[in-house]
Amino acid sequence: MLNRGLDKLELLRIVEAVANEKSIDKELVIGSMEDAIQKAALTKFGNDNNIEVVIDRESGDIKIQKVLEIVEKVEDTAREVTLNEAQKSHPKNKELKVGEKIFEELPQIDFGRIAAQSAKQVISTRVREAEKNRQYEDFIDKQGQILSGIIKRLEYGNIIVDLGKAEGVIKKDELIPREILKTGDRVKAYCYEVKKELKGHQIFLSRAHPQFLAKLFFQEVPEIYEGTIEIKSVARDPGSRAKICVSSQDSSIDPVGACVGMRGSRVQTIVNELHGEKIDIIKWTEDLPTLISESLSPAEIQRVLIDQENKRIDIILTEENLSKAIGRRGQNVRLASKLTNYEIDILTDKEDSDRRQAEFKDRTETLIKNLEVDETLGQLLVSEGFTSIEDISQSTPEDIAKIEAIDEDTASELITRSKETLIKEKEAVALKLKELGVEEELINLKGMTQGMLVILGQKNIKKISDFADLSSDELIGGFDEIKGKKIRIDGYLEEFSLSRKEADELIMSAREIAYK
Repeated sequence: MLNRGLDKLELLRIVEAVANEKSIDKELVIGSMEDAIQKAALTKFGNDNNIEVVIDRESGDIKIQKVLEIVEKVEDTAREVTLNEAQKSHPKNKELKVGEKIFEELPQIDFGRIAAQSAKQVISTRVREAEKNRQYEDFIDKQGQILSGIIKRLEYGNIIVDLGKAEGVIKKDELIPREILKTGDRVKAYCYEVKKELKGHQIFLSRAHPQFLAKLFFQEVPEIYEGTIEIKSVARDPGSRAKICVSSQDSSIDPVGACVGMRGSRVQTIVNELHGEKIDIIKWTEDLPTLISESLSPAEIQRVLIDQENKRIDIILTEENLSKAIGRRGQNVRLASKLTNYEIDILTDKEDSDRRQAEFKDRTETLIKNLEVDETLGQLLVSEGFTSIEDISQSTPEDIAKIEAIDEDTASELITRSKETLIKEKEAVALKLKELGVEEELINLKGMTQGMLVILGQKNIKKISDFADLSSDELIGGFDEIKGKKIRIDGYLEEFSLSRKEADELIMSAREIAYK
């Protein structure tokens, strides 16, 4: 490309061919050639010089020029020239002045082997960079879509897919387990990320992503494509089982039946694409207990206990339905949890009864110990809804005296004892906080309880700035999605049943103080 005898028009033809082959701008190819020739010229004429190379876009003529700046006093002879010297070398230009630049044409250079190789590397690098940028621009809009291509090669368990104008990669952990794909096979995959990287692949594909299943339904079910049916949520155990929740905007259309198709034709096409992955299609409902029950099918549910604030659900069922609800290796309950975005605990009716009895016993023993009452009175208080010391301290004698066998004098005494107990606990906690080194600013934060402060201190969160840097998920727990898989995050203050709103308010209050 860069030999001395290269025909000028041939140079332009090469530019045109490279631009067309790589689908990049012709101007960029010419620019890379100019940079390459400039690099070779600097090697020949000296790196101290300011050299400019221009290739004529019409004729292919190559002009190599030395650029000199006109100055009053020359400090760098390679790059500067006085006004007097500039006027001598350019007598026709009468309007030259300090600060302007003049150009001295240099002779054409004969590219040696090393210089030519170096120039070719410059051009090749620039063309590759341009190709990557073009690929990024072409495919960034295709993120979140299903792409189809031919398997080009396998690299360390990863699959490289020829997408036509670019290559995509399906990493090993984004493949459906146990599926066998070979070079030359046509494959579909979900494009979950397109990003710019200096080297390596830019287009990342997945066959294991939950959205791959959703997009397959989008392609196979016209009602979904048209917007009549909406996919609410998807959960997958790739290659084994999946659950998908759908709802219909038109009451006359059954969303489950539409997704299944005539004699299962629509869903079977998707099952075949996923190599036999079983798919449960569930009708969406705003009634959460019903949705949970459907999600855990074929198990029959007795009771559903929902904790909205902490996104937790307790499922109560018979011993016979336990294995059905859990599924093979916990698959059924795990998928139901992902589908509903709730953490699900499954209990038999006996386990639920045992748990409630244990809670009743613990609460009773707490009252007996702190209020110095007998077991009968403790049980009576708990059964009537006074389950904690705080409940009693905040009550009136009239409230407690409504319980049969408790008069107002006894009620007043119980309230007095409960308040004394809380004062002692407060003093003990204050001492504990001092030992932990929790600072006053954090202790005085509105909405913060002493129990919370102890937990935070034990987690080495002792300053208001430490607390301000936390997220709500770190406080109350939550789920993080990594490559389509939901991972449970335990919260520091999860046991205090804070809502997300309350957690956010605490954090924002801390930030106002810490960063004021």
